[in-house]
Amino acid sequence: MRRAIFPGSFDPLTLGHHDIIMRGITLFDELIIAIGKNAEKKYMFTLDERMSFIKKAFAKEPKIKVLTYEGLTVDFCKKVNANYILRGLRNPADFEFEKAIAHTNRKLSEIETVFLLTSSGKSYISSSIVRDVIRNGGDYTGLVPESVRVSH
Repeated sequence: MRRAIFPGSFDPLTLGHHDIIMRGITLFDELIIAIGKNAEKKYMFTLDERMSFIKKAFAKEPKIKVLTYEGLTVDFCKKVNANYILRGLRNPADFEFEKAIAHTNRKLSEIETVFLLTSSGKSYISSSIVRDVIRNGGDYTGLVPESVRVSH
């Protein structure tokens, strides 16, 4: 079985994430959306809210599971028996950052990282931008899936 994880904080889930996930499930038998828990990070949405956004958005996708994890992503991969990490790339800066992480992960384990370029028209969307729009009362509905729109 080709099992991959798509790790992130998903604070909140964006249309960019949604795009990568929907394209990723065509490549793998199972895709685990892995919500990382970091005690030092200040989140806008609770872990339960973030899980709810994702579960509602992909309720009709049997190949998708949603789990949480702490610690190294490669350790979580081993725990859930995943051989791949799926990552989305929006721009050259993302590539440089993700390349360093992928090389480190390969040094620590046999886990392969698979990169997908974000679809055109979605490459400007990031969770931090969405949070800023929400914080300042802007219209964020064109940046997130329906499951996030109805929740805030």
